[in-house]
Amino acid sequence: MSSVTSLVQSVDWLAVAPPTVAAVVALVVLVADLFLPAARKPLLGWVATAGLALATLTLLPLLNGDRRTFCLPGHPDVCSYVADPFTLVIQFLVLGGALLTALLSIDTIKDHDLPTGEYWFLLLSSAAGAALLPASRDLATLVIALEVASLPAFALVGLRRGDRLSSEAALKFFLSSVAATAVMLLGVSFLYAATGSLYLSRVASGLADLPDPRLATLASAGVALTLVGFAFKTAAAPFHFWVPDTYVGAPLPIAGYLSVVGKAVGFSGLILVTVQGFPAYADIWGPALAVLAALTMTVGNVAALRQDPRRAHSAVRLLAWSSVGQAGYLLVPLAAAGYAHDPAHAIGSTVAYALMYAAVNLGAFAVAALVARTSPANRIADYRGLYARRPLAALALGFFLLCLAGLPPGIIGLFAKVTVFAVAVDAGLAWLAVVMAVNVVIALYYYLQWTAVLFRGAEEAEAAEEAGAAAAPRAAEPSRARIPGPLATAIALAAVLGVALSGAPQLVLRFASGALL
Repeated sequence: MSSVTSLVQSVDWLAVAPPTVAAVVALVVLVADLFLPAARKPLLGWVATAGLALATLTLLPLLNGDRRTFCLPGHPDVCSYVADPFTLVIQFLVLGGALLTALLSIDTIKDHDLPTGEYWFLLLSSAAGAALLPASRDLATLVIALEVASLPAFALVGLRRGDRLSSEAALKFFLSSVAATAVMLLGVSFLYAATGSLYLSRVASGLADLPDPRLATLASAGVALTLVGFAFKTAAAPFHFWVPDTYVGAPLPIAGYLSVVGKAVGFSGLILVTVQGFPAYADIWGPALAVLAALTMTVGNVAALRQDPRRAHSAVRLLAWSSVGQAGYLLVPLAAAGYAHDPAHAIGSTVAYALMYAAVNLGAFAVAALVARTSPANRIADYRGLYARRPLAALALGFFLLCLAGLPPGIIGLFAKVTVFAVAVDAGLAWLAVVMAVNVVIALYYYLQWTAVLFRGAEEAEAAEEAGAAAAPRAAEPSRARIPGPLATAIALAAVLGVALSGAPQLVLRFASGALL
């Protein structure tokens, strides 16, 4: 009883504030939905958005130090929750991404008649789990946080009632994710049996000194199975098969959320288990992640290259396959960490790349949501002449695509790719650097092809609008309608963040490198 009392009294409520605020606001929204009349339910969106903004602001008091809570009595260095700089960077990425998703969602809910209360409750719940995961320092909390982030996402993907694509995407996402979770839990149970602990620090020391060869075999199987579970969450090939159909079937803001926050959750978990939990097995997971990185970036980029611009939902499919390719780049520094004496710099490159990717990829999904308002099929061909209709939106999307490609003026994208490339070379992974260089060239083609579409054929687009004006004088009018305020704000915030990161890329890397471990 005394140990339980000690544990409860040791809770640092300021340290756990970011995920706690998101969870509390989720409950507030759920209860308020029961009492608000239908006409006032849009207020829930603004409550949720304000809650996510507040959760993000609670990171500020934590910048001064390394705070720990839920620690073992008598062992202040063995804790389940640690609010160190690495945690804060990932929580900023996660909560900031959820905030942009909320801004994108306000009009999407109205346009597609989605259930308001359920949507906001699920989004906030998922964000709370995603914010909890990077602070987790034991395997049980990691798995719980991962599932709290994932389970609401299944429902969000399938929330468009009566939509076959949405239902099919949710079912595929759910079944494959449950299978991956089962594999991960089996791996965690093996690790607990071999080391006698779930805390990452004690698992690391236990794996370094296993007296019985049978325990070593059991531990090796546990490490492999745990990595497979996290590889699914990061959409690493060959565990990526759920991505394109899930992104197409989900509401566009949720597709953007999965591409950014879902990846942040998977990669932060993968970083923690490999670098903090399994350093004794770096000679195994390092090469394995290098092969996964090469396979993932190649599969993603080749599939994106093959997208037909006239196919329905080709814009979302290209972003989906692009996200798989980007996951391959993110895996490169993590693989390099397995070969480094000090993994902080290598992992810092992954964190810096993730920050860049989060801002510009959500921005690209925001512009896609804008185009989908007048072109529900969301084909790449529908973006032809976008500059003539919406010049600011076209310029923003062009900037986002150039950042993803790693070309000026998207300096942060170029800097992130060069940094990742340098980390691979420094680690002695020259072959992986060559594979990455080839894939960057492949990606340049489809990113530049889409960028060119935005500015090409404006005259033909205008002529088509004028030709159709006599038969349908209002047909072109929606494309010139005013952009909804929340959607415009999301695009502007993503663009400003991308420009700011491009202005000081070295600071991003320095901050990210000093943020770990």
